[in-house]
Amino acid sequence: MADVTVRGAGIFGLSIAWACQQRGASVIVVDPFGVGAGSSGGVVGALAPHTPENWNPKKAFQLDSLLSAGPFWAAVEADTGLKTGYGRTGRLQSIADSHALDLARAREASAKDLWQGKATWAVIGDNQKWAPVSATGHLIHDTLSARIHPSRACAALAAAIQVGGGKLLPEAPDLGTVVWATGAQGLDDLSKELGKNIGGPQKGQAALLRPAVEVSSDAPQILVDAVHVVPHYDGTVAIGSTSEGTFDNPTSTDRLLDSLIARAITAVPALAGAQVIARWAGLRPRTRSRAPILGKHPTRPGHFIANGGFKIGFGMAPKIADVMTDLILEGKDLIPDDFRIES
Repeated sequence: MADVTVRGAGIFGLSIAWACQQRGASVIVVDPFGVGAGSSGGVVGALAPHTPENWNPKKAFQLDSLLSAGPFWAAVEADTGLKTGYGRTGRLQSIADSHALDLARAREASAKDLWQGKATWAVIGDNQKWAPVSATGHLIHDTLSARIHPSRACAALAAAIQVGGGKLLPEAPDLGTVVWATGAQGLDDLSKELGKNIGGPQKGQAALLRPAVEVSSDAPQILVDAVHVVPHYDGTVAIGSTSEGTFDNPTSTDRLLDSLIARAITAVPALAGAQVIARWAGLRPRTRSRAPILGKHPTRPGHFIANGGFKIGFGMAPKIADVMTDLILEGKDLIPDDFRIES
């Protein structure tokens, strides 16, 4: 009999199951669609921080998670011998005008304090081989941003759970404590159950490119014109993503992705001539507040919720796994108030 049943084999469900197992619990992960079948099986994998200003519990939580990501993913890889694609390679952002340049320099100073000296945010020149076009001749370079290969990271987590004796099943009854980490569909179901809008699905589209020129596996990710450009360890580069509140087909790609790819190639000259080798579309769980929902299930005693990782799921996962395991196994509640369903 399992101590913990996790429903949902996306990044939140798998991370929580593995963390519970690491602390001695027996776990079952249940997902009829398989590992990383939803938004966690995408291609982008940008683990990017919030701006270092207007500090709040959400930003502090994400900082802790990003700083703990290295040891977290290293342990998964050590357990399985599988690559997750994690690398803290930093990020470059274009700076559009003089106002944005002044703002970037102010954030450079605040990052020294808010990021605790563990990462930097700096304004640099744009004379980089791998860089976006920047109207001011300057870029923001932060050393906190990281990247991961989403589908491979989920596969590695699933393998780590199995190595530790856990099970991944398409169907199983609720055994022990139950965690609902069922993504976009789960948010939609919860909204209907509670009779109010908690959140729901938002479509995203992304692409994987093979550049015509070699891009170093250690190259920083780029943010330009609201597009993330993420070099992966295998030489591919991911482009993402759209945010679509209305859509007809949740898994089809269309002209919106074509436009996104064109913008990325225009903004990053090193991508000229790149070949599109994969196109991806799927639904991501967005709460009304855009913050994750964590904690006790509002209507089911002994059940818990971990959902709403819209765009920040992989970046938040190590810390979410830790605090949810504290709550599930030890009754220790360290969840920020802004992440509770009643908020």
